[in-house]
Amino acid sequence: MLINVPETVVADALRGMAAAYPDLTVDVENRVIVRRDAPVAGQVGLVSGGGSGHEPLHGGFVGPGMLSAACPGEVFTSPVPDQMARAAAAVDSGAGVLFIVKNYTGDVLNFDMAAELAEDEGVQVAKVLVNDDVAVTDSLYTAGRRGTGGTLFVEKIAGAAAAEGRTLERVESIARQVNENSRSFGVALSACTTPAKGSPTFDLPDGELELGIGIHGEPGRERRPMMTSGEIADFAVNAILEDMPPSSPVLVLVNGMGATPLLELFGFNAEVQRVLRERGVAVARTLVGNYVTSLDMAGTSVTLCQVDEELLRLWDAPVRTPALRWGM
Repeated sequence: MLINVPETVVADALRGMAAAYPDLTVDVENRVIVRRDAPVAGQVGLVSGGGSGHEPLHGGFVGPGMLSAACPGEVFTSPVPDQMARAAAAVDSGAGVLFIVKNYTGDVLNFDMAAELAEDEGVQVAKVLVNDDVAVTDSLYTAGRRGTGGTLFVEKIAGAAAAEGRTLERVESIARQVNENSRSFGVALSACTTPAKGSPTFDLPDGELELGIGIHGEPGRERRPMMTSGEIADFAVNAILEDMPPSSPVLVLVNGMGATPLLELFGFNAEVQRVLRERGVAVARTLVGNYVTSLDMAGTSVTLCQVDEELLRLWDAPVRTPALRWGM
């Protein structure tokens, strides 16, 4: 691994991020990443976070038009409540703060405690739980469905609503709508390796793949012999459409899990688009790349989000973060 020692992986990454993006304020000691112009007068603050190892989620999504702050925990470990409360205080302009929380037990519990701490300090807090994964329920890390690729759609669209000066109640409502309209399915071609463990998180023999994985290296719903890109697209997209038959156009995220080259992701996207055409699903926008990762896992996930005219306009609205940039 390209590291010094496992114990300093997160701190080293934060120091490097601070050097690369001077428009962010990166507190390495307290592990909080904040847009430099925060708090923005009249705007709801958006705070998210989670274990490290999923980059660019969440720190790479901090900036105008998206998150106000992000809190990185240790690798695959929730940040602590003090981090989140500190972030909320840093971005609160008096309009309130929305916590965007992936449905993993540690994240849920710690964000709940952070909301209490923030409210004790006079910050109005609302929370939205992201639970878009259709693959499994009640997994190793959570009760109910996991929060995965849909997090990107929630953070971007809610961030655009906040940038327009919407109220906390309205930004929360939009974020909930995006989550309700989003579904994801992930596939692993290899397990990931955490810095502390130094070996794969689960055993996946050569010539096999895992269908329905999460973003912490946890196994999925079933294991099969290796499939072609087209066969994987058929399986993943059909699993999503069975759970959510779209009644409107969709945003498509073809996401890499960290070690899959863009050459393969673009080829996989061609197959995803084929399945959607065959199923009569209209595609409004498509994003391809590594956005919600699992360290060095080879694999992909597909996320679909149904959008109306307002949600599509908010998706297209300007954004300037390390990982997403358009319109500015």
